[in-house]
Amino acid sequence: MNPPRDIRIQGIPDSVPEAIAAVCRSRFSLAVNKLLDETGIEDIKVTVSTALEKDSSQNGQNSIQKKSDRDLSPEERAKRYKAQKPLFTFEQLVIPEKVREDLLLAVDLIRLESKVFDEWGLRKIEPFPRTALNFHGKPGTGKTLAAHAIASKINRPILVASYAQIESMYHGEGPKNVEAIFLAAEQQNALLFIDEADSLLSKRLTNVTQGSEQAINSMRSQLLICLERFRGVVMFSTNLVENYDKAFETRVRNIYFPMPDETCRREIWNRHLVKELPTAPDISLEKLAQVEDVCGRDIKNAVIDAAMRAARQRKEELTLSELLESINSIKKARINVTPASRPLTPEEKEETEKKIKEALAKKKQEGTS
Repeated sequence: MNPPRDIRIQGIPDSVPEAIAAVCRSRFSLAVNKLLDETGIEDIKVTVSTALEKDSSQNGQNSIQKKSDRDLSPEERAKRYKAQKPLFTFEQLVIPEKVREDLLLAVDLIRLESKVFDEWGLRKIEPFPRTALNFHGKPGTGKTLAAHAIASKINRPILVASYAQIESMYHGEGPKNVEAIFLAAEQQNALLFIDEADSLLSKRLTNVTQGSEQAINSMRSQLLICLERFRGVVMFSTNLVENYDKAFETRVRNIYFPMPDETCRREIWNRHLVKELPTAPDISLEKLAQVEDVCGRDIKNAVIDAAMRAARQRKEELTLSELLESINSIKKARINVTPASRPLTPEEKEETEKKIKEALAKKKQEGTS
């Protein structure tokens, strides 16, 4: 297969959210590359339109008047990104006490940064006072919710971006998007939250041979530059931490989000079984909480799934067996994206050892009873 061509896609209206536009460009680029590979065509121009007829001369004038995306300055790009009011409060978080304390410490650092590091002069010895945080852990463990919760706690809007919004098929565009996102957050005094940031924080590639690899390295280098000069709060969300670039490790404070324990699971179930939901008398939070290896997202989806099934069958209430069936079905259908050869993180190792000790203690107790 030939290397990907530099395909130019224009015409997606500015009103389309960048996340949707990025996915559209990516899929269209893949389709065109596949067409060229399978037909041997060297060059092609594809026009896509939903209108039956258009004045070609008018189209030409519009394309001239409209500035190319590739020519936009960082200030112009920054206007595309709008901060929003946080969707969740700190009180909505259901997390282990250790994680809560880490987050509250982060909030205090954010609030006190100006006083301690500027007024008291400590920025001379610590230019990066831990206002860059990285939430890592399995999907559905509350990382996104925590970012919104902290934004609410410090009374700031939140600007949410993902790797898909930053990445570009054009060489040189990714670093410009990184700069624009940080600029937008600074201009709007918003907490910047970059989701799915594993690719951005990973080690820079060596022995680069392809343009795509060079583009990734350029984005990572630009991210370091932005972290150096950004006077605000930035948070990342990732799944893995063992492949991080050392340069990022010294600039971000890592907070691990484990899968919820039984106490947290009980509270999550309790919050999702809202009072309007008709439930049978046999519903037991204790029994639901005993279902292990489930996260908050799994529990939410299980409640919705069980409720939809009950409504379709015209039942008047939700039973314990239906909720257990839904949560177990979600567990079985879950795709395990963690490679078997990946070493456990220290937090995962500690959690595994704890579960083994608890299981052995329970077995010993059953043997003596």
